[in-house]
Amino acid sequence: MGPVRGLKKRKRVEKKHDENGSASASGSPEKDGHVDWWDEFSKRINGRQNSPSKGLDDFESVFRISRKTFEYICSLVKDDMIAKSAHLMFTNGKPMSLHDQVAVALRRLGSGESLVTIGESFGLNHSTVSQVTWRFVESMEERALQHLQWPSTEAEMIAIKSKFEKVQGLPNCCGVIDVTHITMCLPLSEPSSNVWLDDENKHSMILQAIVDPDMRFRDIVTGWPGNMKDWSVFENSNFFKRCDKGERLNGKKLKLHEGSEIGEYIIGDSGYPLLPYLIVPYEEKQLPAPKADFNRRHFATQMVAQRALARLKGMWRIIQGVMWRPDKHRLPRIILVCCLLHNIVIDMEDELQDELLLSHNHDSGYHQQLCGDVDTRGVSLRDKLSLYLTRSSSP
Repeated sequence: MGPVRGLKKRKRVEKKHDENGSASASGSPEKDGHVDWWDEFSKRINGRQNSPSKGLDDFESVFRISRKTFEYICSLVKDDMIAKSAHLMFTNGKPMSLHDQVAVALRRLGSGESLVTIGESFGLNHSTVSQVTWRFVESMEERALQHLQWPSTEAEMIAIKSKFEKVQGLPNCCGVIDVTHITMCLPLSEPSSNVWLDDENKHSMILQAIVDPDMRFRDIVTGWPGNMKDWSVFENSNFFKRCDKGERLNGKKLKLHEGSEIGEYIIGDSGYPLLPYLIVPYEEKQLPAPKADFNRRHFATQMVAQRALARLKGMWRIIQGVMWRPDKHRLPRIILVCCLLHNIVIDMEDELQDELLLSHNHDSGYHQQLCGDVDTRGVSLRDKLSLYLTRSSSP
């Protein structure tokens, strides 16, 4: 499979609600016995732990999402998972229910533990863990894409721009772009291993993401080898091509002062080119105060994307550490589903997300790339922004 470059909007899957208003997967083997399901499942987990101190008797500690979010995810994949589950069983011969399957898949993606470790914890053969996880990934690709899309209405984009302006005052900003590396352990004997060797002498796959002010992914590109430069990944993306054709970041221009106006744009670090719709920081060594202030505001706004990528890896740990010899055709799809799950937690307003520590260190050991390419129209836009922010902050 090639790089995941763009996502089409899909019709939202209907879901039923229980008396408490939480989404439920009606028609599942558990029906309304969600508490009974978890009681049995947690006993099975705890019965297989060497140490009870691991605390795997609490739903939230195992999955780090709320019951409401879990039930909604079950409702998305219900039809696909149930249709193919006839022969899926625990080692004791008990058939796997919908909730069992989703729990195993989420545990695999969320913990990053090996197939063998998950299997031993849940009473499954490691091949069953692999099969269930992959079916879950395939279903989420099909059923959850509506959770990762570029804003489709003017009202939605206005809300995004308003929130970004409240961060550090940048007007008409539509997103922040950044890149992270999914590191891999590949055998040296593999003929193509050098293709994946990046500038830090690690084997990795790139994830490029454009993030909104709520840390929601709005556009992603993944699948490219880690040795590709940030700007090359961007210039090969559908997002770049659509911007160049005037099909994206083409909303209303904002009037600033004295007839000056600016269009919509996103911001990125110095690894990207300065374009009419992508603003990077000033690079001069001795910056005058207005430009230094612009860079400060730019950096503070850019942190939104860094925190989003750090949270993604911290929440879905299968892509956090060094992956052991992954299938590089399947890995982009796993990354995509982790991004979808990240967005679902935000869209469901899951209260547990507020308990996660916010970090910005998503690419430890990687150095800042420098592009240096400049479009004069981008220079004009950045200078207009810098002047506007200086005047706005003046007494």
